Amino acid sequence: MARNDWLIGADRRSEAAERIYAAATDLVSRGGFENFSIDALAAAVHCAPSTIYRNAGGKKAILEAVTMRMSARIVEAVRMAIENLHGTERVATAIAVALARIRAEPLGPLIMGSIQPNHDGEWLTDSPGVAAMAEEIIGHVDPLAAQWLVRVTLALWYWPVKDQVAEYELVQRFVGPSTFLKSA
Repeated sequence: MARNDWLIGADRRSEAAERIYAAATDLVSRGGFENFSIDALAAAVHCAPSTIYRNAGGKKAILEAVTMRMSARIVEAVRMAIENLHGTERVATAIAVALARIRAEPLGPLIMGSIQPNHDGEWLTDSPGVAAMAEEIIGHVDPLAAQWLVRVTLALWYWPVKDQVAEYELVQRFVGPSTFLKSA
C-alpha cells in the first residue's frame, strides 16, 4: 500500500515547520490565540498531533515562532525603508512603515491587542530587542529616546490618525525631532 505522505521534498523538517507555521498563522488570525489548539492545527495540515510536536514544538513554542516570524518581517521592512535616510525623515519613515506593516499583517491586530502591561513593567517597552531596534531607527544610542519612540509608536497603534499623510507629518514634525533632544 502506498504511503500518503503529507511532505514531499528534500528538507522534510524545514518544510514541515513552514507548513505548520503557515497554518498556525491562519488559525490564530481567524480564531485568536485563545482558540488555537494543536489538534486543530494537526487537522489543518493533515497530520497527527505528534508530527506537530516533533517538527515545531508545543502550543507556546508555535505561537512564539509565529509572532517572531511576523516581527522579523516588519523589522526587515523597516530596515529596508530607512537604509539611506537620516534624522527626522528616518524616524518618521520607520514609524510609518512599522505601523503600516503591523496593520497589514493578519496577526498584527491580535498581537498588538494582546499587549498588556504586567505588574513588573511592560514587556514590550522593557525588551532589549525592541530598545535596540528603536536605537537603530534613531541612529544612535539613547535609551530614553528609544523608550519615547516605542511608546509613541504604541500610542499611534492604539489611537491612529485617520489620514496616513497627516500621521506621517505629525510624526515627522513632533516625534522625529524629539528623539534627538539631549537631556540636560
